[in-house]
Amino acid sequence: MLDTWEILQRLVLAAVLGAVIGADRERREWAAGLRTHMLVCVGAALAIIVSAYGFGDALKNPRVVLDPSRVAAQVVSGIGFLGAGTILFMQREQVVRGLTTAAGLWAVASIGLAAGAGLYAAAAMTTALIWVILVLLKPLQRRLFARHNLRPRVLLSLADDGAVAGVEAVVAAQQLPLFKLILNCRKDADDQLILIFEHGVDSTRMTALTDALREVAGVTAIQLGSAIRGASRPK
Repeated sequence: MLDTWEILQRLVLAAVLGAVIGADRERREWAAGLRTHMLVCVGAALAIIVSAYGFGDALKNPRVVLDPSRVAAQVVSGIGFLGAGTILFMQREQVVRGLTTAAGLWAVASIGLAAGAGLYAAAAMTTALIWVILVLLKPLQRRLFARHNLRPRVLLSLADDGAVAGVEAVVAAQQLPLFKLILNCRKDADDQLILIFEHGVDSTRMTALTDALREVAGVTAIQLGSAIRGASRPK
Protein backbone atom coordinates (compact mmCIF):
# COMPACT_ATOMS: atom_id res chain seq x y z
CA MET A 1 0.00 0.00 0.00
CA LEU A 2 1.24 3.48 -0.81
CA ASP A 3 1.99 5.87 2.02
CA THR A 4 0.00 9.09 2.41
CA TRP A 5 2.75 11.28 0.95
CA GLU A 6 3.02 9.19 -2.21
CA ILE A 7 -0.75 9.27 -2.72
CA LEU A 8 -0.82 13.04 -2.26
CA GLN A 9 2.11 13.47 -4.63
CA ARG A 10 0.35 11.52 -7.37
CA LEU A 11 -2.95 13.35 -6.94
CA VAL A 12 -1.29 16.77 -6.93
CA LEU A 13 0.69 15.91 -10.04
CA ALA A 14 -2.51 14.83 -11.77
CA ALA A 15 -4.17 18.12 -10.79
CA VAL A 16 -1.25 20.17 -12.14
CA LEU A 17 -1.07 18.28 -15.42
CA GLY A 18 -4.83 18.54 -15.87
CA ALA A 19 -4.62 22.28 -15.22
CA VAL A 20 -1.99 22.68 -17.95
CA ILE A 21 -4.41 21.26 -20.51
CA GLY A 22 -7.50 22.91 -19.04
CA ALA A 23 -5.95 26.38 -19.06
CA ASP A 24 -6.07 26.50 -22.85
CA ARG A 25 -9.72 25.40 -22.93
CA GLU A 26 -10.55 27.97 -20.22
CA ARG A 27 -8.85 30.70 -22.22
CA ARG A 28 -11.07 29.84 -25.19
CA GLU A 29 -14.15 29.88 -22.92
CA TRP A 30 -15.27 26.31 -23.60
CA ALA A 31 -17.73 24.54 -21.30
CA ALA A 32 -15.01 22.19 -20.06
CA GLY A 33 -12.35 24.52 -18.72
CA LEU A 34 -9.62 24.56 -16.09
CA ARG A 35 -11.50 23.00 -13.18
CA THR A 36 -13.20 20.36 -15.31
CA HIS A 37 -9.90 19.08 -16.68
CA MET A 38 -8.34 19.11 -13.22
CA LEU A 39 -11.24 17.13 -11.76
CA VAL A 40 -11.12 14.56 -14.55
CA CYS A 41 -7.39 14.08 -14.16
CA VAL A 42 -7.47 13.83 -10.36
CA GLY A 43 -10.48 11.52 -10.43
CA ALA A 44 -8.78 9.20 -12.89
CA ALA A 45 -5.64 9.17 -10.76
CA LEU A 46 -7.62 8.28 -7.64
CA ALA A 47 -9.48 5.56 -9.54
CA ILE A 48 -6.29 3.78 -10.56
CA ILE A 49 -4.81 4.17 -7.05
CA VAL A 50 -7.89 2.60 -5.49
CA SER A 51 -7.90 -0.11 -8.14
CA ALA A 52 -4.25 -1.02 -7.62
CA TYR A 53 -3.89 -0.57 -3.86
CA GLY A 54 -7.33 -0.30 -2.32
CA PHE A 55 -8.15 -4.00 -2.10
CA GLY A 56 -5.16 -5.27 -0.18
CA ASP A 57 -7.26 -6.88 2.53
CA ALA A 58 -9.47 -8.67 0.02
CA LEU A 59 -6.46 -10.05 -1.81
CA LYS A 60 -5.33 -11.89 1.29
CA ASN A 61 -7.99 -14.42 0.49
CA PRO A 62 -6.42 -16.84 -2.03
CA ARG A 63 -9.77 -17.24 -3.75
CA VAL A 64 -9.98 -13.55 -4.64
CA VAL A 65 -8.31 -12.34 -7.83
CA LEU A 66 -8.55 -8.70 -8.93
CA ASP A 67 -7.41 -7.07 -12.16
CA PRO A 68 -6.43 -3.41 -11.57
CA SER A 69 -6.59 -2.70 -15.30
CA ARG A 70 -10.36 -3.17 -15.30
CA VAL A 71 -10.88 0.14 -13.51
CA ALA A 72 -8.58 1.92 -15.95
CA ALA A 73 -10.58 0.53 -18.85
CA GLN A 74 -13.82 1.74 -17.29
CA VAL A 75 -12.38 5.23 -16.78
CA VAL A 76 -11.30 5.51 -20.40
CA SER A 77 -14.68 4.38 -21.71
CA GLY A 78 -16.76 6.12 -19.05
CA ILE A 79 -15.30 9.55 -19.72
CA GLY A 80 -17.22 9.54 -22.98
CA PHE A 81 -20.41 10.78 -21.31
CA LEU A 82 -18.61 13.88 -20.09
CA GLY A 83 -16.96 14.49 -23.45
CA ALA A 84 -20.32 14.17 -25.19
CA GLY A 85 -21.61 17.06 -23.10
CA THR A 86 -18.99 19.38 -24.58
CA ILE A 87 -19.94 18.63 -28.20
CA LEU A 88 -22.42 21.11 -29.62
CA PHE A 89 -24.12 21.26 -33.00
CA MET A 90 -24.33 24.87 -34.14
CA GLN A 91 -27.42 24.88 -36.36
CA ARG A 92 -26.80 28.36 -37.70
CA GLU A 93 -23.32 27.44 -38.92
CA GLN A 94 -24.11 23.78 -39.63
CA VAL A 95 -20.93 22.67 -37.86
CA VAL A 96 -20.06 20.56 -34.85
CA ARG A 97 -17.99 22.25 -32.15
CA GLY A 98 -16.34 20.86 -29.05
CA LEU A 99 -14.74 17.74 -30.50
CA THR A 100 -11.25 18.92 -29.56
CA THR A 101 -12.33 19.61 -25.98
CA ALA A 102 -13.98 16.19 -25.77
CA ALA A 103 -10.82 14.53 -27.05
CA GLY A 104 -8.82 16.58 -24.56
CA LEU A 105 -10.94 15.31 -21.68
CA TRP A 106 -10.40 11.74 -22.81
CA ALA A 107 -6.64 12.33 -23.02
CA VAL A 108 -6.58 14.06 -19.63
CA ALA A 109 -8.26 11.01 -18.07
CA SER A 110 -5.43 8.90 -19.45
CA ILE A 111 -2.89 11.33 -18.02
CA GLY A 112 -4.55 10.95 -14.63
CA LEU A 113 -4.34 7.18 -14.90
CA ALA A 114 -0.64 7.41 -15.70
CA ALA A 115 0.03 9.80 -12.81
CA GLY A 116 -1.97 7.65 -10.41
CA ALA A 117 -0.08 4.55 -11.51
CA GLY A 118 3.24 6.25 -10.81
CA LEU A 119 4.25 6.65 -14.45
CA TYR A 120 5.38 10.23 -13.90
CA ALA A 121 7.51 10.55 -17.02
CA ALA A 122 4.76 9.21 -19.27
CA ALA A 123 2.19 11.54 -17.69
CA ALA A 124 4.45 14.59 -18.02
CA MET A 125 5.49 13.86 -21.61
CA THR A 126 1.90 13.24 -22.66
CA THR A 127 0.83 16.53 -21.07
CA ALA A 128 3.57 18.40 -22.93
CA LEU A 129 2.63 16.74 -26.22
CA ILE A 130 -1.10 17.49 -25.80
CA TRP A 131 -0.32 21.10 -24.88
CA VAL A 132 1.74 21.46 -28.06
CA ILE A 133 -1.13 20.01 -30.10
CA LEU A 134 -3.75 22.29 -28.56
CA VAL A 135 -1.79 25.54 -28.33
CA LEU A 136 1.21 25.63 -30.62
CA LEU A 137 -0.29 23.79 -33.59
CA LYS A 138 -3.43 25.91 -33.77
CA PRO A 139 -1.80 28.90 -35.54
CA LEU A 140 -0.13 26.48 -37.97
CA GLN A 141 -3.45 24.75 -38.59
CA ARG A 142 -5.15 28.06 -39.32
CA ARG A 143 -2.40 29.01 -41.75
CA LEU A 144 -2.44 25.69 -43.58
CA PHE A 145 -6.22 25.42 -43.80
CA ALA A 146 -7.13 29.09 -44.06
CA ARG A 147 -8.18 28.57 -47.66
CA HIS A 148 -10.92 26.20 -46.49
CA ASN A 149 -12.58 29.04 -44.58
CA LEU A 150 -12.49 31.44 -47.52
CA ARG A 151 -15.27 29.88 -49.55
CA PRO A 152 -17.42 32.70 -50.95
CA ARG A 153 -20.94 32.75 -49.59
CA VAL A 154 -24.19 34.64 -49.88
CA LEU A 155 -26.72 35.05 -47.08
CA LEU A 156 -30.34 35.49 -48.09
CA SER A 157 -33.47 36.31 -46.12
CA LEU A 158 -36.56 34.63 -47.54
CA ALA A 159 -40.14 35.65 -46.85
CA ASP A 160 -41.58 32.99 -49.17
CA ASP A 161 -40.91 29.24 -49.07
CA GLY A 162 -41.05 29.11 -52.83
CA ALA A 163 -38.10 31.51 -53.11
CA VAL A 164 -35.63 28.65 -52.70
CA ALA A 165 -36.46 27.25 -56.12
CA GLY A 166 -36.03 30.69 -57.68
CA VAL A 167 -32.64 31.12 -56.00
CA GLU A 168 -31.47 27.72 -57.25
CA ALA A 169 -32.56 28.63 -60.77
CA VAL A 170 -30.54 31.86 -60.65
CA VAL A 171 -27.44 30.05 -59.38
CA ALA A 172 -27.76 27.47 -62.14
CA ALA A 173 -28.19 30.20 -64.75
CA GLN A 174 -25.06 31.95 -63.49
CA GLN A 175 -23.18 28.64 -63.73
CA LEU A 176 -21.59 29.06 -60.33
CA PRO A 177 -20.12 25.99 -58.57
CA LEU A 178 -22.31 25.57 -55.50
CA PHE A 179 -20.58 23.76 -52.63
CA LYS A 180 -23.35 23.74 -50.03
CA LEU A 181 -26.83 25.14 -49.49
CA ILE A 182 -28.06 25.66 -45.92
CA LEU A 183 -31.65 26.59 -45.10
CA ASN A 184 -32.48 27.78 -41.57
CA CYS A 185 -36.23 27.93 -40.95
CA ARG A 186 -37.45 30.46 -38.41
CA LYS A 187 -40.83 30.86 -36.79
CA ASP A 188 -40.77 34.56 -35.94
CA ALA A 189 -38.62 35.89 -38.76
CA ASP A 190 -37.74 35.35 -42.39
CA ASP A 191 -36.02 32.09 -43.23
CA GLN A 192 -32.29 32.29 -43.85
CA LEU A 193 -30.65 30.66 -46.84
CA ILE A 194 -26.86 30.39 -47.03
CA LEU A 195 -25.18 29.68 -50.35
CA ILE A 196 -21.57 28.50 -50.09
CA PHE A 197 -19.59 28.25 -53.31
CA GLU A 198 -16.42 26.49 -54.33
CA HIS A 199 -13.08 28.27 -54.25
CA GLY A 200 -12.10 30.42 -57.19
CA VAL A 201 -15.33 32.40 -57.57
CA ASP A 202 -14.27 36.04 -57.80
CA SER A 203 -16.05 39.05 -56.39
CA THR A 204 -17.24 40.20 -59.82
CA ARG A 205 -19.26 37.04 -60.39
CA MET A 206 -20.61 37.18 -56.84
CA THR A 207 -21.75 40.77 -57.35
CA ALA A 208 -23.50 39.78 -60.56
CA LEU A 209 -25.19 36.95 -58.67
CA THR A 210 -26.53 39.27 -55.97
CA ASP A 211 -27.92 41.60 -58.62
CA ALA A 212 -29.77 38.67 -60.18
CA LEU A 213 -31.01 37.40 -56.82
CA ARG A 214 -32.61 40.75 -56.07
CA GLU A 215 -35.16 39.98 -58.77
CA VAL A 216 -36.26 36.72 -57.15
CA ALA A 217 -39.69 36.98 -55.52
CA GLY A 218 -39.56 36.37 -51.79
CA VAL A 219 -35.95 37.44 -51.27
CA THR A 220 -36.02 40.30 -48.75
CA ALA A 221 -32.31 40.81 -48.03
CA ILE A 222 -28.99 39.78 -49.53
CA GLN A 223 -25.57 39.86 -47.92
CA LEU A 224 -22.23 38.77 -49.26
CA GLY A 225 -20.01 36.69 -47.00
CA SER A 226 -16.96 38.28 -45.39
CA ALA A 227 -14.64 36.21 -47.56
CA ILE A 228 -15.72 38.30 -50.57
CA ARG A 229 -15.23 41.62 -48.82
CA GLY A 230 -18.64 42.63 -50.09
CA ALA A 231 -21.13 45.02 -48.60
CA SER A 232 -24.64 44.20 -47.50
CA ARG A 233 -27.21 44.61 -50.24
CA PRO A 234 -30.73 44.91 -48.84
CA LYS A 235 -33.43 44.48 -51.41
